[in-house]
Amino acid sequence: MSWHEQSTTWRSGAWSLELRDDELAEVRFDGGRVLRSIRAVARDRDWNTPTLAVDGVERAGAALTLAVHTEGYGARLHGTVRAEASGSRLVVSLDLVSDTEYWTNRVGLVALHRPQTAGRLLRVRHSDGTSETTAFPVAISPHQPVLDIAGLSWSDDGIETDVRFAGDVFEMEDQRNWTDASYKTYNRPLALPFPYRLAAGERVRQRVELLAVADGSRRARGEDTTIVLAVDGTFPDIAVGAATAPTPAQAPPPQPVGSAVLVELDLASANWPAALERAAVAGLPLDVRIVLTDGPDTDAADTDAPDADAPEGIAVDAQPRDALADAVTALRRHSVARVTAFQPSGDARHVSDEAAIARLRDAMASAGVPVPVVGGARSHFTELNRERHRLPTDLDGIVFSVTPLFHSLRTEQLIESLAMQRLVARQAVAESNGTPVHIGPITLRPHFNDVATTPPPRPVGDDLAEGYGPELLDLTDPRQDARELAAWTIASAAALAVPGVATLTYFEEWGARGIRTAFGEERPVAAALRMLASLSGAPLQTGDSPDGLVWAVGGEQTVLVANLDRRERTVEVWTTNGWSTVTVPAGGWSVLPSAPGTTAMPGAATDA
Repeated sequence: MSWHEQSTTWRSGAWSLELRDDELAEVRFDGGRVLRSIRAVARDRDWNTPTLAVDGVERAGAALTLAVHTEGYGARLHGTVRAEASGSRLVVSLDLVSDTEYWTNRVGLVALHRPQTAGRLLRVRHSDGTSETTAFPVAISPHQPVLDIAGLSWSDDGIETDVRFAGDVFEMEDQRNWTDASYKTYNRPLALPFPYRLAAGERVRQRVELLAVADGSRRARGEDTTIVLAVDGTFPDIAVGAATAPTPAQAPPPQPVGSAVLVELDLASANWPAALERAAVAGLPLDVRIVLTDGPDTDAADTDAPDADAPEGIAVDAQPRDALADAVTALRRHSVARVTAFQPSGDARHVSDEAAIARLRDAMASAGVPVPVVGGARSHFTELNRERHRLPTDLDGIVFSVTPLFHSLRTEQLIESLAMQRLVARQAVAESNGTPVHIGPITLRPHFNDVATTPPPRPVGDDLAEGYGPELLDLTDPRQDARELAAWTIASAAALAVPGVATLTYFEEWGARGIRTAFGEERPVAAALRMLASLSGAPLQTGDSPDGLVWAVGGEQTVLVANLDRRERTVEVWTTNGWSTVTVPAGGWSVLPSAPGTTAMPGAATDA
């Protein structure tokens, strides 16, 4: 997979859209943006997304027809996605047939609304014929802002749009929770039971009908290349996740980066002690995230006889053991920056609720481990946003993860998530009432499936021969090797580094999801992380991006500029030293010249 995928433009009359594989993106009327995209999706019973492969594209008159079929996760659906324009009307229809019985959580069309509609009036028509007027949420909404949708009307980018949905009942969620740049209107209400059964031969037919009128308010916008930074707070610590890859024949020597190593210990896995010991090899303090077991804390690594090779501080005997007590006792042998515990199931699944933190604190008191206790969500900001009421009020820090490639794997999703990351960071800090916020792990794809309805795979043995966690799932992304990931990481740090954010934790130390390979070779992103880590603790220079493509962030003396655009950009940046100008290559990053007014690319600039 390359960093940027190919797309083509389809036009019919005043309508246009970008065809990106199966996605009908950037839907415009008379040049104004109507929707971020419309696409057909299928989800399996664990919310995994089968690929919708395009077998053929037919352009005939005012119609665009995609012949499609699904691949992966047991889905065997085939049919068409069709867009047809007529004057001010655009109709997108879906017609799919399931070749076999398929248990699914969703099959149908979704419409993505631009985040720029935040605060705009939204008129809603319900399935019973009633209507109401509300607004697109400004603050990221923890729950569905609109339910029971038959139609929507709003104004954005100089276009009055009316949309009618057919084939099912729709509802809306705020996808900014997952750092997606959209509000999503989707079919089949979540209040209905899932998974549900599609019979062999069953057909799914849906339609999204748009009616658009230009209202004359749209104004041409020039390119804004100015970034204004202000000193506010302290540059956050930079940390890296522990390697979860299988143990290679010769493990790479430690090359510590940043302030800490984040390690997740799943107490239901037999190899959590080995994961802890590996994470400690770098010699950095540990950020420990414990996933509790259901019921009594019985260790999955129970044996019938003592184990003379067990690491010091981890009890092994013939009796069932208290896994949480063992894990906390093991921490006495290491430098620990912070620790938390998450519930594995139930209403507070993947959250550090009061019960989980109470169990953790009891174990820490018994073991004599005086370490700061943090809490929040093991997964996205979504769960923190929805479940904050479950957290204790006396935590030493708030935690959550960032995973931009959750709903879509396209590079556009990665880039568009950056501005949403800034929104998420600001809201997390604002709602934490002065408690430090620790964001991470920040990974391209999720480090676990937080919406799975079946148990996660776990290693058979108590060593790391198979790896653990994300290694046992299909969660590796080929863009981990891309040079552009370095620029993306600096842009992500620029977005997330708002006053009140104490730590940003990226990727893993080594392995398929690491900043180095399993052979110890550094990927391009490693240099970017080292540069960011060098700024930790300095006065933070922070500011917004003018367009979501160029970003800047810095410490007292050093400012980094990243360019996620497809082309070279020349950017003016205001810092504590005054105005400076820098030219940054497409998908690259640079160190801002220290002398105001400099226009040449500095010698230290790099796009690696």
